[in-house]
Amino acid sequence: MERVMKFCGPQERLHYAGGRKPGSSRGFTLVEMIFVVGIVLLVAAMSIPTINKVMTTYRLRSAVASITGAIQTTRYQAISSGYPFQLVLSTTTSTFQVQSDPGLTGTFANVGNAVPLANSSIPVTLGAPTTLRFRPSGLVTAAVGATTLSLSYGGKTETITVSNYGNIKVTP
Repeated sequence: MERVMKFCGPQERLHYAGGRKPGSSRGFTLVEMIFVVGIVLLVAAMSIPTINKVMTTYRLRSAVASITGAIQTTRYQAISSGYPFQLVLSTTTSTFQVQSDPGLTGTFANVGNAVPLANSSIPVTLGAPTTLRFRPSGLVTAAVGATTLSLSYGGKTETITVSNYGNIKVTP
């Protein structure tokens, strides 16, 4: 590395390129580091409630999307298969289960496994146990409960209303 020196004025002062003397380097002082870490901790502490609120909303909307998707899919299965299906929503296990009656006997058998309402250690709460029955004509009825479901999580509640012909309305 080449040193650049200039002689200025009558006293012939020596100046170095970059404003530093060769061999000297400056880092951060302990006080500066503590100040920066303090600001970072303060910003993190202020953002935690916002993150919790966003996660609560996300988990609830995820459960709503899961149930509305299951309602639509089960209705389409009944229409395309030509025999009744039902969707059983359980409050005790916080799951839903699709069932079918291919023999048209009135006895429904499970299709696949029960699906949790939300993928979380703290489950989303379903207002009441509900069984929605889907006819091959597209008609939707409530065999147990009502065609209006409520889901709650973290103090927030969303309501899912299913019309007789499968239209779904979600209200916060």
